[in-house]
Amino acid sequence: MVERALPIVEFGVTEVERARELTLKEKEEAKKAAIAAGVGVRPSTTRAIEEAAAQFAAAPVDYIYEQPALELFRDLLPKYVAIQIFHALLESVAAEHAARMTAMESATNNATDMIDSLTLAMNRARQAKITKEIIEIVSGAAAQ
Repeated sequence: MVERALPIVEFGVTEVERARELTLKEKEEAKKAAIAAGVGVRPSTTRAIEEAAAQFAAAPVDYIYEQPALELFRDLLPKYVAIQIFHALLESVAAEHAARMTAMESATNNATDMIDSLTLAMNRARQAKITKEIIEIVSGAAAQ
């Protein structure tokens, strides 16, 4: 997986492409399909609630910093890059542990299967030996 660390994009800007708005006809078809499937449909009166909630959203504000913003950026940038690299290393170690765990689980399953098959083979051999001894005893008794 490739993840871009630098240059840092502006915070709060999403790089995900927004989904297109449904047409009125598509909305009606989706509503009919939801009703036919028995899914509850939210009333369309939530627009006022959403507009009231939008008033509390974060607005672009220029904050006052204790140190100049450029000095903060110079101090934080190396730490940010180091943390991103450390995060990648942690992900790598976690993936290695997951692969080892999967391999050990597979080995355990294979060993269990081998034990079962060897136990079955030994039981058959023991049973054949017992049967052979019984036949020898019976044939010896019949010969007398």
